[in-house]
Amino acid sequence: MHSGTVVAGIVVLALIVAMGLAAPLFTDFDPTSINPVMRNKTPGAIETLRTDDGKTVEVRHWMGTDSLGRDVASRVVYGARASLLVGLSVALISVCIGLVIGLTAGYVRSLDGVIMRFMDGLMAIPAILLAIAVVSLSSAGLLAVIVAIVIPEVPRVVRLVRAVVLSVREEPYVEAAISLGTPTLPLIVRHILPNTLPPLIVQATYVCASAILIEAILSFLGVGIPSQVPTWGNIMAEGRTLFRVYPHTILYPGIFLALTVLAVNMLGDGLRDSLDPRLQRRL
Repeated sequence: MHSGTVVAGIVVLALIVAMGLAAPLFTDFDPTSINPVMRNKTPGAIETLRTDDGKTVEVRHWMGTDSLGRDVASRVVYGARASLLVGLSVALISVCIGLVIGLTAGYVRSLDGVIMRFMDGLMAIPAILLAIAVVSLSSAGLLAVIVAIVIPEVPRVVRLVRAVVLSVREEPYVEAAISLGTPTLPLIVRHILPNTLPPLIVQATYVCASAILIEAILSFLGVGIPSQVPTWGNIMAEGRTLFRVYPHTILYPGIFLALTVLAVNMLGDGLRDSLDPRLQRRL
């Protein structure tokens, strides 16, 4: 059952990643191309185009068009690139920064109190509000969004790593290494760091899913990635005013957003069950 969850998450996520990487193969339209004649067409609408040699061809807008005549399917496909890039970047950066700070807080007792009080202060602020504040203080863009999401995610990683370090440092083999005079850095790398990796891998999947959602929220609120770069969040933001009449402009990007977050969470749940030694003993 656990392996099935991991496989299902990997398959869905792999398909979405492949869709984003090979976006030009999945659509015939430019996601930024405006066509006033094809404004607000329903899914399945056909458009007649004239080729360079004078012939006419019919192409279908499988997910319809938005209020500017842009093909929704192409914007959804290309939007996967930005959303996945934000999720993976935030997960990687948050884990790297949180690992270093968490190891320091858990092993160096004199710094533990100062570091954790600062982390508690960051966690007291809702993640989305903190992200909005950070983005508002800088120019809108991909880098600003990544930084804005990383800041509230780091404390969660720090608390996880610190908890593992506090537990491992009391183990007999760690105490034996300390008594033998093992330097601090080699001690952490050889005996403590390996124990933090399994929970960190699981935490990274949850951070990735959270980052994708927060990016969509920021873009939906108009403070995220600029609208000329298609993301699932700003696609839904642009379609919200006509949602009752043309629901397809929000429905399709919302489905892909939900599927991606669900796949990442399924992967994380499966990895948690597979890497948890207590569950392994029960099985």
